[in-house]
Amino acid sequence: MTEPVASGGPLTGIRVLDVSTLFAGPLAATFLGDFGADVIKVEHPAKPDAARGHGPAKDGVNLWWKTLGRNKRTVTINLGAPDGAALLLKLVADADVLVENFRPGTLERWGLSPAALHAVNPRLVIARVTAFGQFGPYSARPGFGSLAEAMSGFAALTGEPDGPPTLPPFGLADGIAALATSYAIMVALRGVEQGTGIGQVVDMAIIEPILMLLGGQITAFDQLGTVQQRTGNRSVNNAPRNVYLTADDEWVAVSTSSQSIAERVMHLVGRPELVAEPWFASGHERALHSDILDDAVSSWIRKRPTTEVLEAFEQAQAAVAPVYDVRGILTDPQYAALGTVQSVEDDELGPLKMQNVLFRLSGTPGGIRWAGRRHGHDTAAVLDEIGVSQAQLEALRERGIV
Repeated sequence: MTEPVASGGPLTGIRVLDVSTLFAGPLAATFLGDFGADVIKVEHPAKPDAARGHGPAKDGVNLWWKTLGRNKRTVTINLGAPDGAALLLKLVADADVLVENFRPGTLERWGLSPAALHAVNPRLVIARVTAFGQFGPYSARPGFGSLAEAMSGFAALTGEPDGPPTLPPFGLADGIAALATSYAIMVALRGVEQGTGIGQVVDMAIIEPILMLLGGQITAFDQLGTVQQRTGNRSVNNAPRNVYLTADDEWVAVSTSSQSIAERVMHLVGRPELVAEPWFASGHERALHSDILDDAVSSWIRKRPTTEVLEAFEQAQAAVAPVYDVRGILTDPQYAALGTVQSVEDDELGPLKMQNVLFRLSGTPGGIRWAGRRHGHDTAAVLDEIGVSQAQLEALRERGIV
């Protein structure tokens, strides 16, 4: 298979060392690699990134890794061994970013503290991603995104009013933290470019970014003493907002965040008199009358097939969408037009589909150059770049260093 060439993206020339595991740190590095950064994924020789074992596999090949590991060169180094730490320091000398998510104190114990890394390369941006941050009473605890979803208030807000707090069936907090980390890295790189010449340390606690996205609950409690409760698929900010069953026994979602769309929906479903109610003029007040509004919308939708519902809402310029599983995503014309799903040629599985890069840039677009590679696929090539000969490589392998 021809080796893809990492070029053309706006981050071409940026080298990222991804020594993190599982999701938040590695996904942040993936986002950078999607736009041209040379990402070198460093894994333990005997203990690959645990993400390689998550989710479904085909013929022994993990499928989630194909997306999470895309656009990365894979290298094995035992960072806990002195010779392995020395190899990493050689890589650091020519790197721009290092992403890690070990428990606080681990890198320091290996002789790879930020001070040691900056002694080799003062411009290095070091992103440290942990559940609870680098200090504080919880900093030494093990933690994952699920704990952030619990502690942030997300789980308490999610689910039916009479049901339990609900965790998402995917790494939501990790994904949000990954986006925040990639943003923080770009901010820190900009600081280096502005002439400071010093790479900052990013302290990313996974419990924090998701909290920011949960809106004004902290301010509302501070000022009003209110605690937001679970409302299922309803919203405390507007109504009607819910999922509704069509005559085909399929679900559609309706949102009326703006006043004009709320009015259009009521006219569409044959209840224009509700628009004249004094409470209808406020999204918050409409939410307090969700039972009335949901009954009007659900009874109209339930009598009609999905295609008719979608067409009627489109003609009325009201907001509606089908509730998809993955099959709907792969056949939807809007996703097709955007190129949201791409087919990637892989040397293990052949052509495979995955999500495209996060956004489109008009002049320097990103892209998927290759899917996630085998454990240690690029070890020889990357170490050759820092002067490790073939004989030295074999000696390091015999000792379990790479």
